[in-house]
Amino acid sequence: MTEPIRDVAHVSAVELFTPVLAESTAFFADVLALEEVYRHGDSVYLHTWDDYESFTVKLTARDKAGIGRTWLRARSPEALARRVTAIEAAGLGEGWNSDEPGYGEVFQFHDPDGHPFGIYWDTKRYEPSDATRPALKNQASRFPGRGANIRRLDHVNYLAAQVDAAEGFLADVIGARPSEQIVNDDGSKQGVWYTVCDKSYDLVYTRDWTGTAGRLHHIAFAADTREDILRAADVCLEAGVHIETGPHKHAIQQTFFLYVWEPGGNRIELCNAGARLLLAPDHQMITWTQAERAKGQAWGLKTIESFHTHGTPPL
Repeated sequence: MTEPIRDVAHVSAVELFTPVLAESTAFFADVLALEEVYRHGDSVYLHTWDDYESFTVKLTARDKAGIGRTWLRARSPEALARRVTAIEAAGLGEGWNSDEPGYGEVFQFHDPDGHPFGIYWDTKRYEPSDATRPALKNQASRFPGRGANIRRLDHVNYLAAQVDAAEGFLADVIGARPSEQIVNDDGSKQGVWYTVCDKSYDLVYTRDWTGTAGRLHHIAFAADTREDILRAADVCLEAGVHIETGPHKHAIQQTFFLYVWEPGGNRIELCNAGARLLLAPDHQMITWTQAERAKGQAWGLKTIESFHTHGTPPL
């Protein structure tokens, strides 16, 4: 058996498409407490307060909501070279690009379902202004003390027409480790959860019930505590944000969650997911059956119907 090489350090940023750029920007800046750091063309870049890199979310104006590019940072220049070789061997490469203001050279590619990605090494670190300079030098910027106080990007959950193909991409091309999965009664995969670091999961693929490729289920942001998620529910309520489900606790991964829809229509999860770490180098995949998932969430909350039917771009 070949020893796996963990060449990807973390999921660094994600691009969302929105038909209402101003309203989506206000949601991330005012409700989630991200800082707008710059604008480039028809895109707005925002930063979570403890992200060492220069941006966390890129919002791009489009006629429909949806997922744009997801960026991965490699662990070293050598790690980047190895991943580019694997990506090209899989026939998924698109070539190099240096147009993003926060990065150096980025190798762009796509997964088997058509979701765009980028992987890089050279990055521009966040530099606080006088207004955002932290009192403690070991965090990126000062604690915002407003809205939901979101700390960092946590994970991305894609919808996929073929989960099995996405799983092979994660394991063989990205070099991610499996943590949990849902297996249907017929043996097909309903969803797979993978990690590129010691977090319990970073990249998730769940089956798109429409059979459509390239759509998004949700992106997730982490707060410090469960109490922060409860407070975020009040913040969203007062701001008129659509709360889809929660606060509650998932059975899978045990994440404490709140799901909302940002003004453009993309589903956003606010979560407290940092308690569980996969420290075992030989972690064994946890499998959930169709019957187990039908029971609902950890404390018995039934999964809301729109959780299975809503994705972006809308159909």
